[in-house]
Amino acid sequence: VQLVESGGGLVQPGGSLRLSCVVSGFNLDSDPYAIGWFRQAPGKEREGVVCVNTEEKSTIYGDAVKERFAFSTDNSKNTVHLQMNNLKPEDTAVYYCTGDCEVEGSQWLYDYSGQGTQVTVSS
Repeated sequence: VQLVESGGGLVQPGGSLRLSCVVSGFNLDSDPYAIGWFRQAPGKEREGVVCVNTEEKSTIYGDAVKERFAFSTDNSKNTVHLQMNNLKPEDTAVYYCTGDCEVEGSQWLYDYSGQGTQVTVSS
């Protein structure tokens, strides 16, 4: 399985960005999956952003991004997206598309990820 992210960049506070992750190795429209996004800011631990599990029919967002970020898929391109709205300086981080994600209480886990894409929110 390979995950390739894109779409990061520099955006002003209050702005929006859409990240993309092209998935290779399984089909989003026919195979079960658990895919999510994590992020890591400088000097901080990796933080869970969203985890979607089609077998459990669950979508879990991190508390810091609820109501602002949205996960979606484009099955025709085997791609997942992360729409990020009302961005804040504290959203600045490298964002990773992750596979086999899992959320157990306050613990966010995953088995593999892409190379990441930088998001910088600054005026």
